[in-house]
Amino acid sequence: MHPPTAPTPAAPGSIPLIGHVHRLARDPLPFITSLREHGSVVRIRIGPTPAYVVTDPALTRRVLVTDAEDFAKGGKIIDALRVFFGDGLATVADGDTHLRNRRLMQPMFNKAHIETRSTAMIEQVGSMVTGWPEGIPRDVFADMNDVALAVFLVALFGTDLPGHLQSEFTALMPEIMKGTIRQTVLPPWLTRLPLPAHRAHADRVRRLRELVDQAIDHRTASAPVSLSADEAARPPGCPHDPRTQQGAGLFDTLLNAEHPLTHQQLQDEAITLLTGAIETTGTTLAWTLYEISQNPRIEERLRAELASVCPGRPLAQDDLDRLPYARRVLQESIRKYGPAWMVTRTATRDVNLGGHHIPQGADVVWSPYLHQHDPAFFPEPDAFDPDRWTADRAHHTRGSFLAFGDGRRKCIGENFAWMELQIILATILQTWPRMELTSRPPRAQAVVTVKPDALTLTFHRHAHA
Repeated sequence: MHPPTAPTPAAPGSIPLIGHVHRLARDPLPFITSLREHGSVVRIRIGPTPAYVVTDPALTRRVLVTDAEDFAKGGKIIDALRVFFGDGLATVADGDTHLRNRRLMQPMFNKAHIETRSTAMIEQVGSMVTGWPEGIPRDVFADMNDVALAVFLVALFGTDLPGHLQSEFTALMPEIMKGTIRQTVLPPWLTRLPLPAHRAHADRVRRLRELVDQAIDHRTASAPVSLSADEAARPPGCPHDPRTQQGAGLFDTLLNAEHPLTHQQLQDEAITLLTGAIETTGTTLAWTLYEISQNPRIEERLRAELASVCPGRPLAQDDLDRLPYARRVLQESIRKYGPAWMVTRTATRDVNLGGHHIPQGADVVWSPYLHQHDPAFFPEPDAFDPDRWTADRAHHTRGSFLAFGDGRRKCIGENFAWMELQIILATILQTWPRMELTSRPPRAQAVVTVKPDALTLTFHRHAHA
């Protein structure tokens, strides 16, 4: 039995015609976290349209898991992304297509399968970060996005992707992300106007699809692997399949599937994976390096752990599970900075959510940032404390860490994200014994992710000046 419904409290400060858009534009993070004071579900207005923000993590789990059929993937952000990136796994509507594609792609992100790509990923990161000039301030957010993209391309399409394709992906993706962010925050009627910025964004997305086509063509044109009868019988994507061991790339799982996706679906999935993997990873790493630069004890513990696990030699795949403190540092960075701060669903029918009436068709908003700054679960939420993730303390946070979502739409790439984050962080620490902040402390800027507004670090090859 659901509790009887009660009037849903409205957030203060709504302005006629624009609602709370001014708060979402001016100070989105303080605004979204302030809603907790008004109730477990709070009504805001985005323009004239009401949206219902869920501030109680237990109710968010109902939205994502228990009553997921009542809350479909949708809402303003998802609808804007779908226009340009098609029906990839992150944006396709709930139903048979989503279920089929998720099952088809699941082997790509099987932990054992991902580990077959680790050596190539480690080598790619090492080649990039060792090439940074010493003592020159670097835009860390841009660097981390570039490294994350390069590593993901190697994992997705293999080590032999032509250099010109890698270069054009790297040049194109930052502008694609900027244009996508702009599309999600503008009113829908404005995004449909033939303005120069909108045409340029559409042209870039068109070019991105062409690049994806070329990368897919390159993979399908690669020489076939000679298989024994036993090997040929193994399902594509099996980590012991020579097609996997040869290091082709995760995307080969889709290309070799028994019931492969259409050309359009392959494009959509590749673009969704690329856009989903880059800025979230880059954002997390940039904030992590900033926090390390400001916390000498944390840096000392990280470097001591790394030195004990792989002394005087490069990182290897087997080392990652022996770096628990590095994992806690990364998890605390994800907790503190999001990276996503606002996610939407759409009510598929009239719903009673925790005693609040949600009308059919309404946008329902949940915020990993809001939940992960809840002092009831995370004391001193603005403090950077990796030890809150030790075994004796982490159980207090259960149910409120939702950076990867939950339920049937939980991020399929979570295993990959953890491995990529650990590889990049460990390789940077191994390569550069000292780093220092050379900009003012960055401010958190909420767009699609919670990114630093300005952040430069200088890297040095000697531990002491």
